[in-house]
Amino acid sequence: MKSGTVAVIGKANAGKSTLINVLVGEKVAIVSPKPQTTRDRILGVLTREESQIVFVDTPGIYKSRNVLTDRMMKTTETTSKDVDVILFVHDGHAGLSDEDTALMKKYLALGIPMLIAYTKIDIMPKESIPLDMVKISEAGIDADVYPVSARKGKNIKALEAGITELLPEGEPLFSDNVVSDRSEKFMIAELMREKILLKYEEEIPHGVAIVVNIFKRRENGTYEINLDIVCEKPNHKAILIGKQGKALKETASFARKDMEKFLGAKVFLTTYVRVREDWRDSQALLKELGYGEE
Repeated sequence: MKSGTVAVIGKANAGKSTLINVLVGEKVAIVSPKPQTTRDRILGVLTREESQIVFVDTPGIYKSRNVLTDRMMKTTETTSKDVDVILFVHDGHAGLSDEDTALMKKYLALGIPMLIAYTKIDIMPKESIPLDMVKISEAGIDADVYPVSARKGKNIKALEAGITELLPEGEPLFSDNVVSDRSEKFMIAELMREKILLKYEEEIPHGVAIVVNIFKRRENGTYEINLDIVCEKPNHKAILIGKQGKALKETASFARKDMEKFLGAKVFLTTYVRVREDWRDSQALLKELGYGEE
């Protein structure tokens, strides 16, 4: 059978995590319209009768601003060199710049088989698509390009077939029932962070980390979850909590519903907001909060 790993690379907010979730058929990565949504390398596993594709979702490409984002970019660069196939995801709706084609050429130069997923075609002028295809070709990028819409499911099967064709022959890397390498506890923290990204504006969501203190399944099948929302400044804490705790209650309720859907059981969720100043620039705090180097 065909089996191998696929690094999903692209600029921040290109639609990488959404595309992986659609390809795998289950939510294995959180999604928001903000950059820095994906902080860790996350595997999504798609197993078919004749193939197994292990997608590696990586942090979006952008300029590093602190120790945390330095590590995120290092994760992306390391991952791209240690896979069987590179899937470069480009946001078609955002247009195609010289910087975009330069990035494509950079990863193509690694000598690893590469495809391009040209995303968000459902929200862009159709006449722009062939023009961008010509630009990519004229830039000397020798890679198959798949215009897709993850939200509408357009050309997803064709993209999967193209990826499968490039994979080497080999045994499955995971058993049939595995869809991700991440634990339920990790996903619970990510779901909470996703809701914060969606609820709050500006810089606050990027300065938030989630620490799960208690993740326990009770005898009656329900889950007890206790977590800390760690932020960088006292005024960020006030915003996260909101007047009379309203903002935090709404966000926690939003998150709890998705947690219950993910776990398939009722969840009793307790949340606290704590301040750890400038944690994104502290090696010690990054390690303490679960962002230690692999």
